[in-house]
Amino acid sequence: MNFSFNGILINSLEAADVFTCFLQEPFKSLPLIWTIHDAALAIRLKQYNSHGQIELANHWKKTLNRATAVVFSNFVQPMIFSAFDSGNFVVIPGSPAEAWETNNMAASYNGDMQDNLRLGPNDIVIAIVGSQFLYKGLWLEHALILESILPLLADFPSNKDSTYHLKIIILSGSLGNYSMAVEAIAHNLRYPSGIVEYKAVDQDADAVLSMADLVIYGSFLEEESFPEILVKAMCYGKPIIAPELAVIRKYVDDGVNGYLFPKDNVKILSKIIRHVAPKGKISRLAHNVAARGKTTGRDLMVSETVEGYASLLKVVLKLPSEVAPPKDVSELSPKHKQEWHWDLFETIPRPTYQKRILRSDLFLDKAEERWNHTQKERSSSINAIDDTFSYSIWEEEKYIQVTTARKRREEQELKDRSNQPHGTWEEVYKSAKKADRLKNDLHERDERELERTGQPLGIYEPYLGEGVWPFLHVSSIYRGIGLSTKGRRPGADDIDAPSRLPLLNNPYYRDVLGDFGAYFTIANRIDRIHKNAWIGFQCWRATARKTHFNMGFKQASLSGVAEIALLDAIQTRKHGDTFYFWVRMDQDPRNPLQQDFWSFCDSINAGNCKYAFSAALKRMYGLKHELDALPPMPVDGDTWSVMKSWALPTRSFLEFVMFSRMFVDALDAQMYDEHHQTGRCYLSLSKDKHCYSRVLELLVNVWAYHSARRIVYVDPETGLMQEQHRLQDRRGRMWVKWFSYDTLKSMDEDYAEEYDSDKPKRRWLWPLTGEVLWQGVYERERNQRQRQKEKRKQMSKEKLGRMKKRQRQKVIGKYVKPLPEATETSNSTAGVKKSL
Repeated sequence: MNFSFNGILINSLEAADVFTCFLQEPFKSLPLIWTIHDAALAIRLKQYNSHGQIELANHWKKTLNRATAVVFSNFVQPMIFSAFDSGNFVVIPGSPAEAWETNNMAASYNGDMQDNLRLGPNDIVIAIVGSQFLYKGLWLEHALILESILPLLADFPSNKDSTYHLKIIILSGSLGNYSMAVEAIAHNLRYPSGIVEYKAVDQDADAVLSMADLVIYGSFLEEESFPEILVKAMCYGKPIIAPELAVIRKYVDDGVNGYLFPKDNVKILSKIIRHVAPKGKISRLAHNVAARGKTTGRDLMVSETVEGYASLLKVVLKLPSEVAPPKDVSELSPKHKQEWHWDLFETIPRPTYQKRILRSDLFLDKAEERWNHTQKERSSSINAIDDTFSYSIWEEEKYIQVTTARKRREEQELKDRSNQPHGTWEEVYKSAKKADRLKNDLHERDERELERTGQPLGIYEPYLGEGVWPFLHVSSIYRGIGLSTKGRRPGADDIDAPSRLPLLNNPYYRDVLGDFGAYFTIANRIDRIHKNAWIGFQCWRATARKTHFNMGFKQASLSGVAEIALLDAIQTRKHGDTFYFWVRMDQDPRNPLQQDFWSFCDSINAGNCKYAFSAALKRMYGLKHELDALPPMPVDGDTWSVMKSWALPTRSFLEFVMFSRMFVDALDAQMYDEHHQTGRCYLSLSKDKHCYSRVLELLVNVWAYHSARRIVYVDPETGLMQEQHRLQDRRGRMWVKWFSYDTLKSMDEDYAEEYDSDKPKRRWLWPLTGEVLWQGVYERERNQRQRQKEKRKQMSKEKLGRMKKRQRQKVIGKYVKPLPEATETSNSTAGVKKSL
C-alpha cells in the first residue's frame, strides 16, 4: 500500500498515546525510530517490577519492542534500559536537547538555591562534576580534585564576617551515604566546615551549574561520548577544567574554549585553578574562554549526530521507487553538519516549556493513572457481568417455568372445544417457507443498511487493520470493507472481503492487490451486497490527509458539501455515464514536477511503468508481433485520478472490473515467479510486497479514457465540478475497439470457457478474482435444473404407483347392529314392570 510517509520518527514519550495505531495494520510494518532522551521511563519500569505491576511493565516493553530502532544520545541510558533490550537499541551520541534546555532554563532559577546554600553575592562557587557511571574509584578522584583546590583557600579570608567566601559543591549520582564520605574527605584535607557540600546530580544539577563560577570535571574514566553535564556547563557559559580524556580533547582546545590537565599529573590542575581564579576572582581571560566554550557547547557533536541518523535511516527506511536513492553519508554537505537549525526551535513557545524530566514524569503519572483506572473498570465490569449473568439465568429459568405452566393449562382448557380447519401439507410448507423468508429479510437488514438502500450512491472504504479505524466514516453513504478477517471494526456493518473472495486469505495477493482486492470482492455476486445504481470508493489515506488540511495539505476526501453536490449530479443525470474523481494527480505530493501521465507512472514505478503496461496489454490481447501497445494518455492541460477515490455507475464498474481482472492476470503472469520467490520486481528499486499496486492505482484512468467515459473532477471541499479531457477533444485518440464492452465480454467468455471446459492445471490468477461465467455455463445449469425437475417428477410418479399397487388389509370382522324390534320389546317390558 502507498503511504504519504515511509517511516515514523518519535521523539517524546507523549507519543505513546497514539502508539496503539502503530501496533496494528497497516502501520505495523512501517519502520519506526524512537529517540529516548532521559531515564524517567527506566526508573518507572523498575518500580513497576518491584511493586508487582507486571502487566504495565510488559505494556511498555511491548511498546519498546515495536520500534525498529530505539535511539539513545549517550551510552549510559542503554545500560539503564538493558532489561528491555530486544536487540533494537542504538546509540547516536549528541543532541541539541541539552543546549536547548539550558537556554530555556537559565533565566528560570531564582535565589532559592542561593539562599539554601547560604551564598553571598560575592562568593565564588566551584562545581565538581563527573561521569554518569558509578564506580569504586570515584571517591579517590574527588579527593584528588579537592586537594588541588585546597591552595585556593589562601586567597579567601578566614573570618566569617568577610564579604566573599569559597564554596565547593560536588555533584554526583545517588550513592546512599556518599555525602558522609564527602564530609570525611573534606575533614581529612582540613577544609573549614561548610565549604564542601554534596548534591545529587539528578535533582540539583541545573541549579548548581547556573550559579557556579567554575566547573571542574573530576572523572578520569575514558568514555565513548562527550559528557552531557559538561555540555550543560559550557552552555551555561561557565569556564570548564577537564582531564585530557580522548573524547574531551576532541572538542575542547586547551586555553581556547576550556582548560585541560593530564589525568596522571593532578598537580597541573592547581596551577590552572590559580590561573583561572587569581586572588579569589574569575579572570577576564577565563570569561572569554567560557564565552567561546558556550558557542562550542551549543553545537557540540552535530556532525556525529547527523551522520549517525543518516546512516540509520539509510539502513532502516525502505524508500519507494519514486524516491531517488540517498547519497552516501560522507557526501553530506558540511553546512548540514556544523550547527543545529536553531531557527526551528524558535517556533516553540517558551512560556509553555517544561523541563524534560519533569514533563516525562508528569506524562508517566497520567499514563499510570489511566492504566489503573482501566484495570479497575475492567475488574468491576467483570464482576458486574458475573452478577448480571447469574441474575439473568435465574430470571430466564423462572420465565420459562411460568410460560410452560400457562401453556399447559391453556391446552387442557381448549382441548376438544374448537374445530380448526387444517390445510394440506404442501400449503403448510409453503406458508412456513414464505414466513421464514420474510423473517430473514427483516432481521438481516439493519437500520444503516435500509438507509443505504435508499441512496443512489454507495461508497466503500477498503481498510486493513485497526490502525485506520479513525479515518473511516460512519455514515449511511459509506461502508467499510475489511481486506483481512483480523482487525474488523466491532459492531460495524462492514464487509468481510476474504469470506466473499477467498483469494484474499492468501497474504501474498492481499498485499499485492491492495484496494483492488476490494474491487474484485464487491463485483463478485454484486447484487447480494450492493443495491445502489452508483458505486464509489474512497481511500482512507484521503481522510488522513484531510486531518492535516490546516498544515498545508490539500483536502482529499469528500466534505459534506461535496457529497451533496455529487449526489445531486447523480440523481439529475447531469453528466450521464461518468467517471467522477476527487483526488488530482497534479496536486499529488509525489508529482512536484507536474509530470504527464506516463512520466508520473514511470517515476513511481522505478521507470518501468510503460514497459509493464505494454507487456501486460500484449499478453492480455494475445499480440504476438512487436507493437507499441501503449494507449496514448495525451497532455491536454487536464489532470488524472490518483489515490483510488472515485465513483461511477455500478454497471460501468462491473465493466471496469471485467477489464481489470484480465489485466491483473496478465500483469501477475509476468511478475509472479520472481516477485514471489525473491520479493523483487522491476517496478521497485527494493523488495516491495506491494510491487505493482502503484500501476493498478492508475489503471482506472486508462480504462475510463479509452472506453469513452466522461471524466469529471469534483472539488472535495466545495463540490464544484470540472470535466477533464472532453469527449469531443478525444476523437481519434481513443482505443475504443480495444476497450469496448463487446470486446471485453468476448474475451471474458473465452477465458471462462477455457477454464470451465479444459480445466487447465497451470497457475492461473484470473479464475480466482471473481465468477467464471459464459454461455456454456448458463446452458449447463439450465440442463441440470431440467434434469433435476424431470427426476423429481419421475420420483413422484413412482411413489404414486407404489401407493396404488400396495396391498390392502382385509376386514377381520363386522359389527352387527341389533334389530329395532328387540329394542322396542325390551323397552315395553321395562315399562310394564315399572307400572306394576
